[in-house]
Amino acid sequence: MAFKGDLRQLLKPYYWVNILLSVSYVTCKRTSLLCNFLFPDSDCELDSRETEILFFLIIVVMLRTRKAGSVTMVNYLSSSFVYTKIANLILWLYADIRYGLPYGALIILTSLLLPEPTYMGPEHIVYFRGTQSLEEELKRHKGTTWFVCLYAAWHPACVNFAPVFAELSASYSLDNLKFGKVDVGRYPDAAAKYRVQDGPTSRQLPTVLVFSNGEETVRRPQADHTGKLQKFLFSKDNIKAAFDLDGIYQECKKKLAAAKTNKKDE
Repeated sequence: MAFKGDLRQLLKPYYWVNILLSVSYVTCKRTSLLCNFLFPDSDCELDSRETEILFFLIIVVMLRTRKAGSVTMVNYLSSSFVYTKIANLILWLYADIRYGLPYGALIILTSLLLPEPTYMGPEHIVYFRGTQSLEEELKRHKGTTWFVCLYAAWHPACVNFAPVFAELSASYSLDNLKFGKVDVGRYPDAAAKYRVQDGPTSRQLPTVLVFSNGEETVRRPQADHTGKLQKFLFSKDNIKAAFDLDGIYQECKKKLAAAKTNKKDE
């Protein structure tokens, strides 16, 4: 199902246009008809400098997508588009500045006309304005279990995780099991309160906290006994397993049923 969802996502213009831009140089250089038209004096083979640029691109994409927490095909593509287009721009400029300049203009034009699609599905998320509103809610309803995501809108890993968190909130939300988010970029007091680094190189974004009876019970990512932060991939399955989300959901449902039974008996 996830693979089919990724394929449907890739049919959107943003993705296939960026895929074409990302493979434009290699495609033109390795396709005889295009190569002979664009590079009549070339042997239609990649030279050593072009090969070095492509190998460097592969290494950069692998490192950056891992840091961004990419766990699906769409995530990998979204995280790599910037680097692949820059590499293609360098290759086109290296081959012929007359091709490189129009390619650069095309990159700018597509970024303006085709922004990356955002998640448009259902969600049941409360967006808190800093720590004060969150703490007030935790004190007001201590019987409610809260899943709270600390994120920054500009952070690639947080962007990748947003649709996953939204889908989980739509599937598991109950009257006593709720989902919330706090933007630590806008409200740095939340980052300080919950000991989360909010800088551009932070490995703690996103951070998911679980609150039960008004107190934090577990978080991901977390530090080990030496204080070293343990890496955590924010996929749907990892979240469900790490937090025992199915177990919490069933427990909250039982509490709701018991509360309704007590009201009827009264």
